[in-house]
Order: sequence, then C-alpha cells, then structure tokens
Amino acid sequence: MRQIQRTDLDPVTANALQLLQREVDSQRASEDFNPESHWKGKRRSPLILAVHAVLKRMAGVRERCMYCLDSECSDIEHFWPKSPHSDRMYVWTNLLAACAQCGRFKGTKFPLASDGTPLLIDPSIEDPWEFLDFDPDTGNLNARWVLSEGGFSPKGEATVTALHLDKREGVSAGYRKTFNRLRKLVSDWNDNNLVGDYLEQLEAADDHGLLGWFLNGTGQNDPSFSRFRARHQNAWAACKNSLR
Repeated sequence: MRQIQRTDLDPVTANALQLLQREVDSQRASEDFNPESHWKGKRRSPLILAVHAVLKRMAGVRERCMYCLDSECSDIEHFWPKSPHSDRMYVWTNLLAACAQCGRFKGTKFPLASDGTPLLIDPSIEDPWEFLDFDPDTGNLNARWVLSEGGFSPKGEATVTALHLDKREGVSAGYRKTFNRLRKLVSDWNDNNLVGDYLEQLEAADDHGLLGWFLNGTGQNDPSFSRFRARHQNAWAACKNSLR
C-alpha cells in the first residue's frame, strides 16, 4: 500500500459531480430512493467515466488498485460506502480506484472508532505504513505494532481484516517479488551510482509501495536497508526526501 496524492478535477467535471450529489441529496429522504440503483444508472455515463480516468491517473502508470496495489483499478470505490452514506456518493474526496476483489471484500464494511472516525485506511489522505507492517517471509500485510499504545494499530487491524490482506496468496506473492527487487537494488548500491538515476530505479521497481515501509516504517530495520542506511547516508537521505 502507498499514500496516493489526490489531484483536483477540472472545473467542469467537478461542478457536474457536485450537481449530481445535489440531485441525490434531494432524493435521499424518499422511501423509493435506492443508492445502488442510482449509481448503476450513472456509472457508465461520460461524467463518471471521466472521474474514473482521473482516479486511474492518480493510481500511477500501472493503474493499480489503491488498496492492494496488485491488480488493475477497474472500479470506482466509495470509501464511505454509498449505502448508507449516500450523502458522499458523488463527493470527489470519497472516491478511490480499486480492483474488483478489494471492492468485493470491503463491500459495505466500514467500521468506525468510538469518535466516529473511520477505522479503515484512506490511502488518499494517510500514510498506510503508520498503521500497517509487512512480513517478508509470507508477503502478507499485517497491523503494525504501536509501542506507545502497547498493541496493534486498530486501523491496521480493521483494514487488514476488511480487505483480507493477510490471506490473499496472489497479492502476497506480488509483494514478495517487489521486496526482493528492492532488497537487491540496495544491496548492489555503490557510491559511484548517480543518486537521481538510482532513485528512478527504486521507484520503478516498487510496484507495491514498499519503499514507504523500508524508509518510514518498520522496514528500516531490515538488514539490507539498515546496512544501506549505515554505509550510504547521503543516498538514504535522498530516498527519504524523495518519498515525502
């Protein structure tokens, strides 16, 4: 998983999306209103297709799911589910791009903390590695242990459970391949390499957002990366700065 930088919609698309949400708001009180039917009737419209195109560009050149980063982001995902949260159904900041499998697993699951805030990670506003950890042996994502709280991150646990991030063999295999590519790159580093070129190689190899785990998460303690940090401090600092 990695944090996604949300871009702005062009003014025409943004205005049209707001008008569509106002239409929903005017109908929500009616007993006949069905969020699923409304969305189904609009999801292939030029407007929603344009929105999906922007989301796919946000997801990167490979257009990977914003949750698992392993499959094509074929669907628009409502972070706050459109039912019962139809007040956010066409709100730009509530829309993500996800693969069909992540969408099925998440469904209408949306656990909330006691203060009413989401317990699922929103990759468009949060660094997932604050809440998640990676197991190089299995390739699974798990909740991160938070030392100050003496337990696992509740947001990490809820996200892993909702998306089955610790049970999907295909996804785990992809993460392990990325891990091995990144580990080899840092192990082969020498001070004759141009830092800019090297950063491009790391970013190109990082299909699953693991640079965030290596540089800001518990992956800093991985032997390959801890040696890299100790031996090539300038390159390490450049990697850290590039990820911000």
